[in-house]
Amino acid sequence: MIRLEDTTGSAVSNAIAAERHRMGSPATGMVMTLLIIADEANQTDATMAAAMAAREHPMRILVLIPRLSRDAARLDAEIMVGGDDGPGEVAKLRMHGELAHHIGSVAIPLLLPDTPIVAWWPSEAPKVPSEDEIGAHAQRRIIDSTASARQTVALKNSIKGYAPGDTDLAWTKTTSWRTLLAATLDQPHADIIGAEVSVPTSHASGLMLAAWLGQRLGVPASVINSKGPSITNVRLIMTDGEINLSRRDGSTAHLLRRGMPPATVALPRRSIADLLAEELRRLDPDEVFGEALRNVPNVTKGKLKLGARTKPGKKAAPAAEGAKAESKKSGAKAESKKSEAKSKPGKKK
Repeated sequence: MIRLEDTTGSAVSNAIAAERHRMGSPATGMVMTLLIIADEANQTDATMAAAMAAREHPMRILVLIPRLSRDAARLDAEIMVGGDDGPGEVAKLRMHGELAHHIGSVAIPLLLPDTPIVAWWPSEAPKVPSEDEIGAHAQRRIIDSTASARQTVALKNSIKGYAPGDTDLAWTKTTSWRTLLAATLDQPHADIIGAEVSVPTSHASGLMLAAWLGQRLGVPASVINSKGPSITNVRLIMTDGEINLSRRDGSTAHLLRRGMPPATVALPRRSIADLLAEELRRLDPDEVFGEALRNVPNVTKGKLKLGARTKPGKKAAPAAEGAKAESKKSGAKAESKKSEAKSKPGKKK
C-alpha cells in the first residue's frame, strides 16, 4: 500500500502508474471506473465488496471519503494495485476541509479515459443521483435503499428523481426471487388475481418485488409485515388456489403449488459483492427496474381483499341481459293470459 498525505490528484495518478510499472504491467487493462461515495463508517465494507467484484470486472476503484471539518483543505490517499485486493486499482481519497465540498474536482482527473463510469452510494444517496456532481458523469448510478435509515423515503426519492441509468441494490436483491417465480409461472396455471409479499415493515426489497409482480401480472399487490430476515414469503393468489414460495431461514425456500409435490430450492441471501458484480455486468439502462419503481405507489399494505372469486370461463350476467330476460318472462306471461281468454266460451245472450 502506498500512502500519500497532503497530496494532489496528479500525484495520485502518477503513483498508480508507477506502482503498475513496478509490478510489470504498465498497461492497465481496466474496463471501467467505479466511484464509491462513502463515509468512514461504511467505506471499508464497500471497498472490500468492490475489490471482490473487480475479480470479475477489472476496474479502477476510487473511494471518495469527504471529511467535513474546519481544517484546511487537504487530500490524503491510500493506493493499492493488484495483490489481495483483486486485479484492479484501488485509491481511497480522503478530502478534508473545504475540499470535502468539491469531491468532483478530485475524482474527475483520475477517471480512466474511454471507459464507462459507474457511481455507487453504499449508504445514503442524493435525491437525484443523475444531477449529483459525481452522478452526472456516470453511465450507471447505483444506490441501496435498504441501507437507508428510512427505506420508504429513499424509494420515494428514487421515484421522483429517477433517470435512465439509475438502479438500486434493493432491486438486485430480488433477482433470485424473480427468477424462481418466473420459472414457476412458465408452467400452466390458472388466472392470477393477486400477489402478496411478506417482509419486515417498509423493507425496500419487498416493496420492489411486490411492485414488479403487480406491474408484470397486472394484478393488485400488497406487502404483509413479517419478522424477516428480508423477504420471507410470496403468495400468488389464483382463481383455483395459490402458489406459495416461502423462505424462513434466509437460505432455503419451499415451493407449494396445487397439484404439484412440495419442492425445496436453494435461495440464499447474497453478499453485497455479488449484488454489485451483477449490476456491473450491464451498463445500459434497466427498463424493467424503471417500470417496477413507478408501480411502487400502487402497492398496498396488509392482506388483499379480493372478494368472491369467479371460476374461469363463467361470467356474471350483465344488468342489461338480466333486464332482457325479465322482459321476455313478462311477455310470455301476457301471451299466456291472452290464450286463456280465447279458450274460455263466451256468454250467450
